[in-house]
Amino acid sequence: MLSTRFTDLLGIDHPIVQGGMQGVGLAPLAAAVSNAGGLGILTALTQPTPEDLRNEIRKTRELTDKPFGVNLTILPTINPVPYDEYVKVAVDEGITVIETAGRNPEPYMPLFKEHGVKVVHKCTSVRHALKAESVGVDAVSIDGFECAGHPGEDDIPGLVLIPATADQLKIPFIASGGFGDGRGLAAALALGADGINMGSRFLATVEAPIHDNVKQAIVDGTELDTILNFRPLRNTVRVHKNTVSTEAVEILNNGGKFEDVQHLVAGARGRKVFETGDIEAGQWTVGMVMGIIDDIPTCHDLITRIVTDAETIITDRLAGMLTAGAVARV
Repeated sequence: MLSTRFTDLLGIDHPIVQGGMQGVGLAPLAAAVSNAGGLGILTALTQPTPEDLRNEIRKTRELTDKPFGVNLTILPTINPVPYDEYVKVAVDEGITVIETAGRNPEPYMPLFKEHGVKVVHKCTSVRHALKAESVGVDAVSIDGFECAGHPGEDDIPGLVLIPATADQLKIPFIASGGFGDGRGLAAALALGADGINMGSRFLATVEAPIHDNVKQAIVDGTELDTILNFRPLRNTVRVHKNTVSTEAVEILNNGGKFEDVQHLVAGARGRKVFETGDIEAGQWTVGMVMGIIDDIPTCHDLITRIVTDAETIITDRLAGMLTAGAVARV
């Protein structure tokens, strides 16, 4: 078993977290990840109302007695979102881990601390991680340029971002972006992280609540099959490269405004992809890690395999190199 500061902090068996994915972080997936020893995450804003979130939390508790968390992404929206009410439901329901993203979680920190909630804040840069640490979060999830969704605007890949974070951050942190197997977990730990966060890899699992066609598209895809949209708007997002996202990128790169692509990138169209399996129906999020995803296992089998492979790499392959080197020098 791999024990880290992160597993000790949250009381989980394995240093693997399921990312809080919009439309995907539902009870069956979160419970499956937690039952396998990782940390499953419900996505609060996938639920239409705070009361729907309450019901989803209770549904998850019926499926697992292990720790699980709730993701709360706080962003400017056209229609007001009752963030305070979602937070209150999570706290009232006894959630012990909340993953925050987007805006600084500082306004909610006194409430979280009062109720013993551990806060993991998602960041895309060292400076943001240090700010999160300064306002009292318990851990950070640092997202490299390879990640699905919003990688920030600095374009720093994990190979640099993870050790740069380890050099300055005092609290535990997990690494996100490009992780999908035991090699990645071993590498993240070697670079100074305390675990990994995976989104796209959990999309391609039996329990993921999306159409099988989408799962197969991820298996068939390569590291070249994503595209960065919204770059001219400085709101970069990594998505699947299809006809819709490619058209939107071309419009924006040629001077278009958000209003010119809004009909292409609407969230309703992305949800249709997951629901119907038509991968050309809209813009949908996935990471470069597609290049190393080649099957659709259960969450239990996936997590077991990742941890076993990482342990083998650490104890056999790497240790074997050290021994061989020592013998060679004698």
